[in-house]
Amino acid sequence: MVERPTTPSNLSRRGFLRSGAAVGATSALLGMMGATTASAKPGRGPQQAENNGGYGPLQPAPGGELLLPAGFSCVAFGHTGTPMSDGRPTPGMHDGMAAFAGEDGRIRLVRNHEQSEGAAFASPSYDPAAAGGTTTMVFDPEKMELVDTFPSLTGTIRNCAGGPTPWGSWLSCEETFTGLDVDTPHGYVFEVPAGADGPVDPVPYKEMGRFTHEAVAIDEATGIVYQTEDRGSAGFYRFVPNKPGELAAGGKLQMLAIKDKPGFDTRLGQKPNRTLPVEWVDIDDPDPDSDDSLAVARQGWDKGAAVFARLEGAWFGGGSIYLVSTNGGDAGIGQVWEYRARGNSGGQLVLVYESTNPDLLESPDNICVSPNTGGLVLCEDGSGKDLLRGVTNRGEIFDLAELNSSNTSELAGATFSPDGKILFFNVQSPGVTYAVTGPWERGAL
Repeated sequence: MVERPTTPSNLSRRGFLRSGAAVGATSALLGMMGATTASAKPGRGPQQAENNGGYGPLQPAPGGELLLPAGFSCVAFGHTGTPMSDGRPTPGMHDGMAAFAGEDGRIRLVRNHEQSEGAAFASPSYDPAAAGGTTTMVFDPEKMELVDTFPSLTGTIRNCAGGPTPWGSWLSCEETFTGLDVDTPHGYVFEVPAGADGPVDPVPYKEMGRFTHEAVAIDEATGIVYQTEDRGSAGFYRFVPNKPGELAAGGKLQMLAIKDKPGFDTRLGQKPNRTLPVEWVDIDDPDPDSDDSLAVARQGWDKGAAVFARLEGAWFGGGSIYLVSTNGGDAGIGQVWEYRARGNSGGQLVLVYESTNPDLLESPDNICVSPNTGGLVLCEDGSGKDLLRGVTNRGEIFDLAELNSSNTSELAGATFSPDGKILFFNVQSPGVTYAVTGPWERGAL
């Protein structure tokens, strides 16, 4: 079982966000900013990395399922429909995911399933008529094979993304808001300990807000949880816990606003490297008695909060929160923002990158960092075939993985093993998880 700290003083046990990799990741995104504003001409997107990030062109990998750089290989596992340890079929719609160190050198992967209404796939369940949730997989990195799979959260709806906590759990978020005409409301965040060996008792963290959740990222220094909202008009939130590391103890939900610019719209007409001073406005009722899916956001907008376009992936590193707007920007194909905290009350928001070239990057969604170099991995969810794209510390884009088929399903859940040797990611439909290994040291990851 994964060792799970029990005191707030141990928030940073996972450690990698304070390692050199975190500094490298910060450099990567700052480099991306430089590539947009300096080395790239105005109106152009990031530059293609030389020699594809050091890895060379993609080619059919052994087995033929993926296109990967030469020297890389993959194994596929966790397919939709395959029997889990309880004999029930693995649910589909694979999405966000994180990797945790387990017993005997094994890796535990907690994986979201973006399913909606239907029978819960195990019990206890939050809502027996909801088909979403998480499964936990135990993976043997020595044999490169799946050892076990079992349900770990059931009875939720559209578990799209979420994020790992510094204390060894996964926060799974419902990307939905159902009205009060149903017996069991949805639109919450649930916590799944990585060490759980079966379905947890689902407890919605209602004070974290009821809205169309996407991802979370936690500032290890403060325990503050930052949350994204996946809507065409969306807010960026933070949850200040009463007890850092104990989210069930409640806290205060707030929404980001640009200081002296009430109702600021980040979706169009923005300039990279422009610093926007930030303040946070309180959400008085995070779990409103309303069937309006924007009931929480409107509270923030009434107080001057900013508007974003489809906020999806989020990641913490080097003291900053990085968030992805999947279709933000003048071209509508993606923005990457950085929020830099400054004390408890303010901070700064900076547009790190805005995509203008879909051939290099289209509709980024999930994001993760390489613990080896701090380079980034972006999962695409665009209109055509989606790829895993890498980002070098110079802010240059390269192709990392592609399906060797006509499948245009979104890619999701990219996450490295704790030692940085294996990159895991999901194909949403038909659901499958891949583990990729190779000479990472040869290039930017």
